[in-house]
Amino acid sequence: MDDDNMSDMNNPTAGMDPNMVMTHMTFSWSKNANILFSDWPGTQTGMYVLALVFVFVLSIFVEGLCHCQVMKPGPKHLGVGLIRTFLHALTTALAFMVMLAVMSFNVGIFLVAVARHSMGFLLFRSKVFDDSDTKSCPHNVCPLSC
Repeated sequence: MDDDNMSDMNNPTAGMDPNMVMTHMTFSWSKNANILFSDWPGTQTGMYVLALVFVFVLSIFVEGLCHCQVMKPGPKHLGVGLIRTFLHALTTALAFMVMLAVMSFNVGIFLVAVARHSMGFLLFRSKVFDDSDTKSCPHNVCPLSC
């Protein structure tokens, strides 16, 4: 082997595009991160705050979809089954988006996701705001029809 090839083997970024942004594989606290999309939120603090708010609202929406009763129990019907399937697919897709945002290894995004879980539990499952004796579904993570 010649010395040029040997030096390339020791350099993990050899042959990579110099303009390519490297993502962290450990948690970091920085407003300069890529969350969900390349170059978003970028380097501006306002866009980072917008990304935090976006993930929080998206997460609350997922929690709400998971724990609301969309349809009243009734006879089996293809239309109802299709609507429930669509809502389940939507909830799953949005939950995966939140998971991918957390996988940016940004501490701010992680804390927002944890805050969302806490607030979502308080609003939708803790029964603090619900006096009714409704049936609960403890074994299903996303019960669209409890």
